[in-house]
Amino acid sequence: MDAFYASVELLRYPQLKGLPVVIGGGRRSFDDALLARHAHLPLSEIPVQDFPLLRDYTGRGVITTATYPARQFGVGSAMGMMKAAKLCPQAILLPVDFAEYRRFSRAFKEIIVSIAPLMENRGVDEVYIDFTDVPGGQREGGRVLARLIQKSIFEATGLTCSVGVAPNKLLAKMASEFNKPNGISIVQPEDLQSQIWPLACRKVNGIGPKADAKLKSLGIETIGQLAQQSLPQLLHWFGKSYGHWLHEAAWGRDERPVVTESEPVSMSRETTFERDLHAVRDKAELGGIFTDLCERLAEDLQRKGYMGRTVGIKLRYDDFKIATRDQTLSLPILDAAAIRQAAGQCLKRVPLERRIRLLGVKVASLIRTADWLASEHDPVAREALLRPAGLTSVKNSDPYTASLF
Repeated sequence: MDAFYASVELLRYPQLKGLPVVIGGGRRSFDDALLARHAHLPLSEIPVQDFPLLRDYTGRGVITTATYPARQFGVGSAMGMMKAAKLCPQAILLPVDFAEYRRFSRAFKEIIVSIAPLMENRGVDEVYIDFTDVPGGQREGGRVLARLIQKSIFEATGLTCSVGVAPNKLLAKMASEFNKPNGISIVQPEDLQSQIWPLACRKVNGIGPKADAKLKSLGIETIGQLAQQSLPQLLHWFGKSYGHWLHEAAWGRDERPVVTESEPVSMSRETTFERDLHAVRDKAELGGIFTDLCERLAEDLQRKGYMGRTVGIKLRYDDFKIATRDQTLSLPILDAAAIRQAAGQCLKRVPLERRIRLLGVKVASLIRTADWLASEHDPVAREALLRPAGLTSVKNSDPYTASLF
């Protein structure tokens, strides 16, 4: 999907089309004041000049996404909003509305599945589709089907998407970025040298900043240059597993199938504070935030039908160093109080002298709640549910009051 969150917001506020718009952070007082002041008007008629601007933002929030006009100023996802304000102070600032984005996400995916049922969900705004057996799917190398998907999504939602068509997921992912927004790109096997090899190595999904930096230090900047390296040389530089994958990726090879059903590995909630907080001096405020994170995580688990045995926490200190701790319980949990108790025990094992800028809570080793309840009177089935995670039972008898927050 093209600038998905921003595009959804532009459906709500069409008067902002063509303008630099940044979406980030939760709803703020001036967002509520804007809506209250214009309660007598449809959202589409709120004057542009009344929207809050990025230059007036104070705090340490980060950008979730931005419209293409804002991106032209160098503004991008995960950038701090204060930094973005220096690059594009005139950008309009809107709060994140995840509930609305999830609603549109479900809508466009239902449309795709009605056309091409073999779809792999890759998050809120991206999917892989295997259209090998879709009637007429091979016409014009897949272009006809891609146009149909774009047209159907736009007519039903008003949103645009970009489609990459290729023999495998690796190349399709890269092709989907070639002609944004609302583009279609087709990469055939014979197009590897002309379309893929001239690109920077960083364009390959799976080559991160560290690997890219090492490749550059070796004089390898393009995918074509990477492809010219021998497999033994790559194994020497990057190890057996990653070196082999780099060699395959450079030659456009990817055997991963489109997976229509996948179980989540974990669920988490985290938040970055507006100001650094101290575990002792800001104990009450941290405690409230900690409880809220656990409650929201419990709601996520219950809504999606999962329980979990491993509970973990994540802290980022004021020096940007990160600490994580987790513990595995004897039985899976899904309620907020139990999550908070277990996460509180994890907090006892991290240093808390420095001020904290981010706090997160995670539940992993997930089990479907329905499967767990169905195994209540079947010890063998219950043991089988616990065994795949490779976990050992850990007695957890610490009182709830042990939590530092």
